[in-house]
Formats: sequence, C-alpha cells, structure tokens
Amino acid sequence: MNQKKKVLVVEDEVKIAEVVVAYLQNSGYETVTAYDGLTALHLFEKECPDLIILDLMLPGCTGEEVCKKIRKNSRVPILMLTAKIEEDDKVDGLNMGADDYVTKPFSTRELIARVGSLMRRSDEGIAPLFQKMSWNHSELELDLQAHEVKRDGRTVNLTPNEYKLFCTLVKYPQKTFTREELIEVALGMDYDGFERTIDSHIKNLRSKIESDSANPQYILTVRGVGYKFGEVD
Repeated sequence: MNQKKKVLVVEDEVKIAEVVVAYLQNSGYETVTAYDGLTALHLFEKECPDLIILDLMLPGCTGEEVCKKIRKNSRVPILMLTAKIEEDDKVDGLNMGADDYVTKPFSTRELIARVGSLMRRSDEGIAPLFQKMSWNHSELELDLQAHEVKRDGRTVNLTPNEYKLFCTLVKYPQKTFTREELIEVALGMDYDGFERTIDSHIKNLRSKIESDSANPQYILTVRGVGYKFGEVD
C-alpha cells in the first residue's frame, strides 16, 4: 500500500488553516500544521514533509525567512499562500525558492490542484524543482531548461551520466547516497555498469566542476557509505 504524501501547512489564521487541512485530508494527504515560522521549521525537521504550503505573513519568523532557511538544505516543493498580490511580491517569492504562488482569497479546488501538480513534478524525475540554481556567488551554475552546467561562466561539458548524477545529488543536498542508490535513482536499473564505475563518474565530475578535485566542496565522499552534495551557499 502506498504511503500517504505529507503536507506541512504553515498558516497563522486558524480558520484558513483548518479549511486547507480539511481539503487536503479529503484529497488523501496526511497533514501537519504550524501557526508560526519557528514551529514550521521545527516540524519541517521532525516530520520531513513532501510539500509545504507556506503563508508569508507569519508571527515571529516570517514566511520569507522560513523559505530561505529550508532552501539552504532542501528542495522540498514550497507553495506560498499569501494576501500579497503585487507582481513584485510574487517574483520575490519565486526568486527566494518557492515553486508556486496562490493569493488569498483562493479557490480550494485550485489549491489542491496545484498541490497535486507540484507533487507530480517532484516525483517524476531526478531534476531539482528550480530551473536555475547557483552556488558560491555563481561560481557553479545549473540551468535545467538548457541542460547546462557552468563553472566561472563557462559551460562544463558533462556526459549524460555525469549530468544525471549531478542533478540527483543536487536535488537531495546532504543526503548520502550509496553507489547502488545512485545507480537506481540517477542512472536507472537498466544501467549495465558495475557499482564501482560510479566512482569513475564521480571522479570525472569532480575534475570538471571542482576548483580542487582532491579537496572537493560540492561532491563529497562519505567514507564507507557513498556520496553527497555538500552544503554550499
């Protein structure tokens, strides 16, 4: 039996939160609720939700701050739910890492449809949810739409397998993958190489994206386990 997808609802208006939770549960989702930003961050770490519905105007720690903190180490889909309706507000929200934006008052049917769409996007592939990402003040850049990786502004010529491995590690920062998991998630079970050939792909990937491949900061080795993407600003 498939496990229910879990949604973290972050909304300080209790009645709105209750309506959103009721519709989510009727649609088959498991829910957890936070009424302020600090609680949201705590529940995010504790519950590991599959998606977050995030109000921006929260007491204590704002929705913008919550989004930025979560985006430092997670690509979990974030749908912003807010009364801010100006175009600049929407652009700012998307630029800080939100994946979609719904304004109040809102249609519950539309909200549930957008949640479903984000869930499918998250499940469908290895690619991160952002179209463009960068690290270390754009030292390293990933453009998913162009299927392009750049270092110091220059395109890095990755093989298809190197690109898939890179996208997989980026989507799950700080998660340590075994070689077997990387084959399954990034390359597919039809991949006919041996587990140890992953090491060769990683070595080649490092030589192309790291400033010092002997002391990598992006693709890290977890001794005795496998590899992970480092926490890089």
